[in-house]
Amino acid sequence: MTDLEIRDALIRGDEEVTRNFFYRTCRPLLISVIRRVFNYTVDYDECINELYLHLMEDDGRRLRQFAGRSTIYQWIKIVATRFFINRRGAVIDINSSNPLMERVGMTRGASPEAQNDARMDVESLFGSMKNERYATVLRRLIMDDAAPEDVAQEMGIKVDNLYNIKKRAIAALMRIAIGKE
Repeated sequence: MTDLEIRDALIRGDEEVTRNFFYRTCRPLLISVIRRVFNYTVDYDECINELYLHLMEDDGRRLRQFAGRSTIYQWIKIVATRFFINRRGAVIDINSSNPLMERVGMTRGASPEAQNDARMDVESLFGSMKNERYATVLRRLIMDDAAPEDVAQEMGIKVDNLYNIKKRAIAALMRIAIGKE
């Protein structure tokens, strides 16, 4: 495939091309960028997920900017470097806020009926998730208000990894909620 054909396939959401591009062809390049930008260990999947969402914003506006004046690999290196520098410190989200709760109206001031309706809506979204692990993490952390340390221990993972999973799970849930998955 030419670089422009790769760009077009990424914009179309071609799963095979996307997987091959980010997890085979560009993996060494992107690992190099990640290592240069972050002075701590980050999850490759988490970084690539964030980068892909960034590239696909506004119907792939950033990808459409690639015009073939350089190779797609040089272009992705520059875009990824800038993106990761701007996201430094935000890849592993260790704050305790629950943005999902705020989005569905499950705040302390909401009426019991509104809270119940929101809970049912969120449970329905959980049921639509392809990745059961994501649904479990969100259910335990947000719906059950379980401590991250407890959930990480239950799942046999580190707390930092749990936060990465939570962040990807919220992104997946939001894509389902807006009908893009």
